[in-house]
Amino acid sequence: MFFMKMNKLLGMRFKETPADCQIASHIFMLRGGYIKNVGSGIFSLFTPAKRIAHKIENILREEMERVDGQEVMLPVVMPAFLWKESGRYEGVGNELVRFHDRNDVDMILGMTHEEAVVHLARDTAQSYINYPFMVYQIQTKFRDEPRARGGLIRVREFTMKDAYSFHTDEEDLEQYYERCHEAYERIFARVGIPEVISVKSDSGMMGGKIAHEFMLLTDIGEDALVICSQCDYRANMEAADCITKNEMQTESELDKTPTPNVKTIEELGKFFNVSFDKICKAVVYQKTMSGDFVIVFIRGDLDVNETKLRNYLKNEIHPAAETDLSGLQYGYIGPVNLAASATILFDNSLRDAFNLICGANEEGYHFKNFSINRDLKQTPLFGNFAKAREGGICPVCKKESLTIKKGIEVGNIFQLGTKYTKSMEMQYIDKDGAAKYPIMGCYGIGVGRLMASVCEVRHDKFGIIWPISIAPWQVHICAIRSDDQNVKNIADNLYECLISKGIEVIYDDRSVSAGVMFSDADLLGVPIRVIVSPKTYDRGVVEVTARDKSFSKDIEISDAGTFISSTIKSMLEIYRI
Repeated sequence: MFFMKMNKLLGMRFKETPADCQIASHIFMLRGGYIKNVGSGIFSLFTPAKRIAHKIENILREEMERVDGQEVMLPVVMPAFLWKESGRYEGVGNELVRFHDRNDVDMILGMTHEEAVVHLARDTAQSYINYPFMVYQIQTKFRDEPRARGGLIRVREFTMKDAYSFHTDEEDLEQYYERCHEAYERIFARVGIPEVISVKSDSGMMGGKIAHEFMLLTDIGEDALVICSQCDYRANMEAADCITKNEMQTESELDKTPTPNVKTIEELGKFFNVSFDKICKAVVYQKTMSGDFVIVFIRGDLDVNETKLRNYLKNEIHPAAETDLSGLQYGYIGPVNLAASATILFDNSLRDAFNLICGANEEGYHFKNFSINRDLKQTPLFGNFAKAREGGICPVCKKESLTIKKGIEVGNIFQLGTKYTKSMEMQYIDKDGAAKYPIMGCYGIGVGRLMASVCEVRHDKFGIIWPISIAPWQVHICAIRSDDQNVKNIADNLYECLISKGIEVIYDDRSVSAGVMFSDADLLGVPIRVIVSPKTYDRGVVEVTARDKSFSKDIEISDAGTFISSTIKSMLEIYRI
């Protein structure tokens, strides 16, 4: 329904900030009657939110079909054997909901659909002439997210557009990947957040080598982004390189020094009167499945990037609990004469490092003047295990120009390679008659999170300011003093006029105060507001204003329909890309 009266609209609008709500989108979507909480991370959508979601979905469909996508529908519930084929049934944690049906068959709730789409295509795309192709869906998913928060920003049940492309060679995938990257840029511009940026990211449980996330910069974001202020380098913290340099020094003699009750980096820095970058820090983990210990030695001013470490080890990890069973002297762990049974790794920040403070593996002692190339007997296993930091060296332009920003992930794209087609034995016959595995790409956008993200950056203190491309309605008529017959007649006639022009309009002719009416209109965030009142009637006009306060005009009553129609057309042009 593209027209409606406010007195028929289900849902309540109110002034009070709901308890346990801390971010704008959650506050305004509850206050404005958009969503209702059902359980942790599970929401029902009222009509305004459903209309916005529908418009976002239409934009997604249009852009996916511009890049030759075919819409399909994959199941929400899947037999577990598909995920067992790919190896993810056991590999994914409790986020994946597993259950048995009445026949005691292992089943899962879909949190992502790589397995289902390979199952869909593997018996039908059997010849090279079927390639390339892309299929997409807009479907409900469930992820048992342990940290549901922020309304629709982080949920457990969600609607998502996910697309999967299949190719016969890497070059074709790379070309199509770039087409999808451009399509995503158009999508975010069309929904009203053109400021979204893409960053290099970690592929995580999805697999594959190349991945990008699309981020909306905002202080409420959970993701840390590493951005160079001097060049185009941008990466998620999980994937960002940490570049360091150690100045050449004259080596001093290794010196074992008593350090009673001095264990932490802060205590060592104070005790030896050195900055943290002159300390070799030990960070201890355990592999989750085996319990085996992993020790990462890293410069004292840096932190371990656990995602990088996890990817290097190809194992889940967790910080180790201090226990005598480890054989480690906690607070005094160092690389010299370390006899513990553990995987020993060194961060690149320690390459060619001189004269460091490090543990002596003995209660109450540290070494001074540790130089890794001189004092380490075994060949160190170096790797990129550190988190990037503010003011760090950019991997591209080599300037000390990195900044750390927060962002909300509103989309992602992955080059998956053959991870799923190989594990699930999807093959095609090439033109030379050989059986080969297709190469896949994956492209996702969450509908609800995108809606909430727009709200996060498009609001004022009174409510949401929806871009006209996704607004629940285009025009909001406020008939102040609808008990005045002149006001009622003008508002009714304008309502019918706009409906006849195919304009999406919501009409408020309730017997409430102007303050209540305007407050509700602010919360609904409709782009164009038309005010009809005894004062405007006396002047022979209606007042037409923009929700974003970009204009406010008195328009003669007879010209109102034409003016509003023309204004909507001009506003929509901004979003036609």
